[in-house]
Amino acid sequence: MRVFYDEAFRLPLSSAELGPAIETRRADDAVHYLLREHAIDRQAIFQPEVISYEALGRVHTPEYLDAFQEPATLAHIFAVDASDVVGDELLRTVRLGCGGTVAAAHSTLETGLPGLNTFGGFHHAAPDRGAGFCAVNDMAVAIAALRAQGFSGRVGILDFDFHPPDGTSACLGKDPSVWLGSISGTSWGQLEGVDETVLPEGAGDTEYLAAVGALLSRMPQVGLVFVLAGADVLAGDRLGTLALSLGGVRRRDLLVAHRLAGLPQVWLPSGGYSTHAWKVLAGVGLVLAFDSEEPIPLDYDPLASRMNGISRTIASSDLGDDPIITEADVFGTLGGARRDGPHRLLNFYTPEGLEYALERYGLLPLIRRLGFSHLHVVIDRIGAYDRARLLGLDSASGQEGTLIELEVERRRLGEGTFLFINWLSLRNPRAAFSALRPQLPGQEVPGLGLAREMTQLLGLMAKRLVLDGVAFRPSWYHMAFAARHGARFVTAVRQGQFEALMRDLRDVPLLDATRLVADGRVTLNDRPWKWEADEMVRFREVPAVQPDAEAIALERDRCRFAVAPA
Repeated sequence: MRVFYDEAFRLPLSSAELGPAIETRRADDAVHYLLREHAIDRQAIFQPEVISYEALGRVHTPEYLDAFQEPATLAHIFAVDASDVVGDELLRTVRLGCGGTVAAAHSTLETGLPGLNTFGGFHHAAPDRGAGFCAVNDMAVAIAALRAQGFSGRVGILDFDFHPPDGTSACLGKDPSVWLGSISGTSWGQLEGVDETVLPEGAGDTEYLAAVGALLSRMPQVGLVFVLAGADVLAGDRLGTLALSLGGVRRRDLLVAHRLAGLPQVWLPSGGYSTHAWKVLAGVGLVLAFDSEEPIPLDYDPLASRMNGISRTIASSDLGDDPIITEADVFGTLGGARRDGPHRLLNFYTPEGLEYALERYGLLPLIRRLGFSHLHVVIDRIGAYDRARLLGLDSASGQEGTLIELEVERRRLGEGTFLFINWLSLRNPRAAFSALRPQLPGQEVPGLGLAREMTQLLGLMAKRLVLDGVAFRPSWYHMAFAARHGARFVTAVRQGQFEALMRDLRDVPLLDATRLVADGRVTLNDRPWKWEADEMVRFREVPAVQPDAEAIALERDRCRFAVAPA
């Protein structure tokens, strides 16, 4: 197969992960895994070109394309506040994705090899409008491009996204040379030109796969097929109500691939709004490469794997580790008060070294796409802590601001020494709080959408400094909740209480839960209770057995949290 991918497939939206948006790292994660499993090599990855407005104009109206110049148009399509849209960058991502689908279609017709475009399947885009994270209809644009070059074969579209293909129907429903088949989990009424099967809420693997087999049996003879391998049919998807397992989705894709064997075919990810969406996309690659039903390990973290791989290629000397002793170091050793001013973070990282690391790990390229330039690191002291700040110019206002601020020290906790985070702030001063991007307790400005990357980066810093892990004191419930899978409170009592709190608030949306906790609206065993910051640690080497597991369980069982009346 040939894989079409660009690092810019990641949507440049700092708020994308706060709502029910597409998982922004899906293409990155899937491609990394396929390379790791040798399903593809670097030579099988092709970088698409940005689709031209001329090509888009074969499908979409001039008035609609002109409306792209207004941030509000794209903000509506991607369900974000207009302040979060950097128009040129977001349009580039959309046009690259569409270009990938066109390139994959050309490629499969020329070579007979399946094409996998890792960002596409925008089936809600109609000629005069976009919706549901779909700004342009890449399948319709690709078909129009092929027709303009003389391709006259019949085209099939197999749409396995949870949602109906309303936009594709509007673009192609009257075209007798296109057959459109769909299996949906909800009905939006009769769609012109669509052979649609609507499954009931909660339908699982058996019912779904039977519907797939029936749809494939009705597909006519075609010369090219587009497959929308939607991940939003998975159980637990934020915007879907079907209940497929990862194994069931893989069997779907195997069934389709066997039916299409020998046909020119383009596979597209379409929708997916869960943390497992990337596994469905990677699974398509495993099907096309190996005809494989082998599951992807549930605990595999592609972001951690990528960043660990990059770390192994960065020498300590690139980050600032050298024998030079600064005046500040000497002054501190002699017992004097350490002077503020440029020096190394934790006596190791130089400003240039941190900038190099942020560039290599991909944070600076992402921040530039969010509308900032002239990025540089400043290191100084604030009280007892070393402080590093990433500063940058807002391309819209020309004003310089702090984008990342980090205060750290080495701290002894129990039997270990940790990288202690006194303060970490990720700031996007271009963005604004709104109903679509509500303010969390403790936030001054919206974030950058890079919390997962920073978490990994801090862990790698602790590893390079030969520390036992990372420690911090979450001031708010949502901070501890975000760290719950890899970190724990130091004391068994606090960890037990935290686990009980998560259990008893599990049906409350996180935004509401953290506000209730912050406002003192939560009781513990029918008594008023207040959240207090306490040490949480993320170990470099997680103990196989927690020595205080029994004490944690006892405290968890003792605690009953409830929401107090307003």
